[in-house]
Amino acid sequence: MNRWYHSWVAAVRIARRDAWRFKGRSSLVLAMIALPILGVSAADVTLRSADLSAEQKMERGLGAADARMSDPGMGGVPILQTPDGVSSAPAKDYGEGVWPEGHGDIRAAFPAGAKALKDSNGSGKLRTGHGLLNTVIHELDATDPMTRGMMTLEEGRFPDKAGEVAATTHFLEAGGLKVGSTIAARGLDTEYRIVGSYELPDALKTDEVLAPPGTFLAPLDKALKADDLPGTETSSTYLVSVGGDGFTWNMVKKANSQGITVISRAVALNPPADSEVPLYQKDGWSNYQQSAASEAAALAVVATVVGLAMLEICLLAGPAFAVGARRSARQLGLVGANGGDRRHIRAIVLSGGLVIGVAAAVVGTVLGLLLTFALRPLLEDYMGKRFGSFDVRPLELLGIGLLAVLTGLLAAIVPAITSSRQSVLASLTGRRGVRRSSRVLPVIGLIAAGLGITITLYGATATDNVAVVAGGSALAELGIVALTPALVGLFGRLGGWLPLSPRLALRDAVRNRGRTAPAVAAVLAAVAGTVAVATYTASDDVQQRAAYEAQLPHGVVTVLNGEGGGRDVPAIRAAVQKHFPVDVRADVDRIVVGNAGCAPYSDAKGCGRYEIFTPKDNRCALWAEGTPGSKELTPAERRKLSKDWRCEENRQYAEYDVLVADEKLLSVLAVDDPAAFSALKSGKAVSFDRRNVEKGQVGIKLITDTDQADLMVQKGKDAPGEIKSFPVHQAPQSATAYGVKVILPAPAAQAAGLITAPVGAYFSTDELPNSAQQQKLEAALDALGTDGGLYVEKGYTGDNSIELLALAIFAGLVTIGAAGIATGLAQTDAEPDLKTLAAVGAPPRVRRTLSGFQCGVVAAMGVALGSAAGVLPAIGLRLTEERQQLKWYEEALDAGMGGVNEAPYVPIVVPWETLAALLVAVPVGAALLAALVTRSRTAVARRAAG
Repeated sequence: MNRWYHSWVAAVRIARRDAWRFKGRSSLVLAMIALPILGVSAADVTLRSADLSAEQKMERGLGAADARMSDPGMGGVPILQTPDGVSSAPAKDYGEGVWPEGHGDIRAAFPAGAKALKDSNGSGKLRTGHGLLNTVIHELDATDPMTRGMMTLEEGRFPDKAGEVAATTHFLEAGGLKVGSTIAARGLDTEYRIVGSYELPDALKTDEVLAPPGTFLAPLDKALKADDLPGTETSSTYLVSVGGDGFTWNMVKKANSQGITVISRAVALNPPADSEVPLYQKDGWSNYQQSAASEAAALAVVATVVGLAMLEICLLAGPAFAVGARRSARQLGLVGANGGDRRHIRAIVLSGGLVIGVAAAVVGTVLGLLLTFALRPLLEDYMGKRFGSFDVRPLELLGIGLLAVLTGLLAAIVPAITSSRQSVLASLTGRRGVRRSSRVLPVIGLIAAGLGITITLYGATATDNVAVVAGGSALAELGIVALTPALVGLFGRLGGWLPLSPRLALRDAVRNRGRTAPAVAAVLAAVAGTVAVATYTASDDVQQRAAYEAQLPHGVVTVLNGEGGGRDVPAIRAAVQKHFPVDVRADVDRIVVGNAGCAPYSDAKGCGRYEIFTPKDNRCALWAEGTPGSKELTPAERRKLSKDWRCEENRQYAEYDVLVADEKLLSVLAVDDPAAFSALKSGKAVSFDRRNVEKGQVGIKLITDTDQADLMVQKGKDAPGEIKSFPVHQAPQSATAYGVKVILPAPAAQAAGLITAPVGAYFSTDELPNSAQQQKLEAALDALGTDGGLYVEKGYTGDNSIELLALAIFAGLVTIGAAGIATGLAQTDAEPDLKTLAAVGAPPRVRRTLSGFQCGVVAAMGVALGSAAGVLPAIGLRLTEERQQLKWYEEALDAGMGGVNEAPYVPIVVPWETLAALLVAVPVGAALLAALVTRSRTAVARRAAG
């Protein structure tokens, strides 16, 4: 035991001395191992710091209060809730009946002696230095101690009287304002002075202003409604402090009996057992948590990723340790000459991996901590919330550091074994023995590759499990890595077709597979991952392009604004006409039910809605399924009905399916139907959905009592309302109106007594508006105090080009790094040959040219093998997705869903541009770089005999 200990101490001292002597090589290996450790340790600290404890969550949500009580809008009937207060349901089972609606009385549910503080939130458009900004308006007495912890004051003070507000720092930055500036809301003449800035620790990017209770939301809501504009949609909760043991679970259940939900600090810190939660005892409710199987699957995925990452590092660092062992061959030979055996040689080389691994663990972990601490503000800003604390878990960081040590040892194993097998005489004289490659490893690799391919194809065609595909692909890639030495030998047969310098480089790579194979395998692994992701991304992009549904003809622009009865619409239309290259402008109006200022789909008093009336004979039987008294259909009946013309679904959507317009709208929508143009000119409506037409008429139902209408629909009956009928022309099936179902001419609407209001316009353009034109228009709309509802149909725009470029650059860097390491080892091995060439008069450029081709050969072999290996997982994943989507397609047909008549399209597309960059540009770039950094001349020295 004592001898073993002292031999390892000596080995470690030798390895430490060598690492210090060859700082360049040591730094390279250390960086390769330390960089992943840096990233993982930084990610660990970041995630742990961002993961708030229950107490921290309650402090940010409740401040110093014991609970937050809110009204779920169920009319005050008894309810049941989850312990966290996120989900709730009526205590009574209403089945298919109508659920209760309405306001509850929060104050009536206050515990006796409780102290309460009202907390109200609404929204409005505030005028800033840049225009209008949709902003959260928060009313709360922030000076009350109960709010401590909810907001962090950054500058100034919190408001304490009418006419004062505080604003979040993000709002001030976005609006070009500062403390001391004044703001006003659209629709309200009152100005408010900003007296302080603050931030919300859990929502740093929120645009919010804070006002004392009753000073902002109520006046603004009143003013907006007076102008027939949408109100602030204010909602209120109450912060409650009860003292003692806090707001207990029994108190929560008592509040639930009065129809009020509660978020309680005491319950969050000490949640009840599931058996004590009445909601979990109801059918369809349970405390859903991640299953053990899913956790095991997630752990397996993480282990696979970590394992592949360690393999990549070992493949990259292994040749570097081999370089060190080769350059230290004489020293290792002296150890053997002085009585050291193979164990001591292996210990010295392995100690090199141990020393570098420990150093990488320390450096990576320390830099990870420092980087996280230094970048904490940026990380918090990116995530949009503050850390709870700088949470360092020593055991987790120790485990991450041990991965670095293990990686260093694994990377040094093969060089250690190779060095220990070299004779003492060969080490001392500098001779290089020739050792045959293992015949077992290629057989194992072939079996693993075949088994991996089989598992991948089985997972893709016989199961829906992506993990099976991923596992099979990983096994296949490991098999190809094991096959690399044999595959490198096969590449050697190409040497007869090459000129002198590349032939020498290829011969050298094949003869010295011990250093070539790990570098080629490292390139293979990196390129395979890149090709897999690139193939999947390109295939998905083609699928998304094919599935894209244009909302309008290409280049068409719409502005739709239903606020205030359309009073801003004329100015909006004129702004678009001025700033965009407009060809045809089609003004459109909407149908209003109730007051002229009623917003679309408003449930305000005096406002209603309209709907297109579908005759009973034209209704799809699937629509009625599930309503009271309807027939239960079989899957076969649903499949048959889904192909019925009455059950067809239009996947295009328009905000208004009935528009009051003239024939210009047909021109903008590119409707090629002369009869439709003639119909509109003659005062007839035009329909684009034949289900709504009966005997040449189309009906528009005006619904004035929306509550009664909703009740009747839930009972499976028609909503009550007056039906206005219009003569109509049915457009052919080939005509597309992009979600618009009926175009009604203004004279016909006026003759029928319909109330209409301007809502916007459709514009065709001479060319697609550019960015500068769009910015000018948005600035003009801001000056008008509206966003205008602008939409420009630009067609499908893929966003994967940057991803593919980044992947290609990553693979290129890894390839150049691995090839460079292999080239360095090759130069070490070939130094005697190069000296001989120099001695017999070879030009200096031969050394540089040979170095470049050595690097290029390694890069080319790795890229070629990686490109072939990377396609497999992408194909497997795409086949799995196709199987899943076909399954969903069949289920949709059984359910009778309309609009699913086409089978899913899941293409497999190879990104040839990315492959070309990898197969050509990367090896050529690696060769040129190696040639540039290699010295042409070296000192001529005596070559050892033999």
